Amino acid sequence: MLQPNVLEISKFAVLASDDQIVRTTRALESHDIHVIVVETGAEAKEAVLAIIPEDAEVFTSSSVTLDSLGISAEVDKSGRYNSVRAKLALMDRQTQSREMQKMGTTPDYMIGSVHAVTETGQIVIASKTGSQLAGYAAGAAHVIWVAGTQKIVPTVEIGLRRIEEYTLPLENSRALIAYGMKSSVSKLLIVNDEAVHGRTTMILVKENLGY
Repeated sequence: MLQPNVLEISKFAVLASDDQIVRTTRALESHDIHVIVVETGAEAKEAVLAIIPEDAEVFTSSSVTLDSLGISAEVDKSGRYNSVRAKLALMDRQTQSREMQKMGTTPDYMIGSVHAVTETGQIVIASKTGSQLAGYAAGAAHVIWVAGTQKIVPTVEIGLRRIEEYTLPLENSRALIAYGMKSSVSKLLIVNDEAVHGRTTMILVKENLGY
């Protein structure tokens, strides 16, 4: 694994310019991924909650971005939604593991974030377990991603570098505190196009959110 240096960290944490956002939005829309651009995290939260009907079945993927915006807490604890994660917390992983996997893979709405968005309209997501990838790729009926515009990169190749050199070291630090172990890029999902019209929404936020 390549170690991050000051130059790479600063490069991969810089918010995209308006021109980059416009190029990215046009490319994503051409791939049938609807884009909403907002100025602040508060506006992003409003946009997410405006999309999801009350009482809808919703699964919140583990996400520093969602947690920082209060989206995870709103969905999972407010009682306004049918939270899959709240149900999973009451289940026994030893005896109900397979049922839990199915519930987390095929919700009506799945919310999360991504690790890179390219100016040519691709989404790149890394995972240690892959638990969220099946839902993003096809299992969930609707997918909503929230991402700070510092995650916009020119190409998939640079997006992969961003994950390896910037995202992974930061996630390692978080995972050591949260779980007592490092993370890894065990599985990758690259979304080139959305086959189901109206299924996927990307909310781009002009704030440095997550990593």
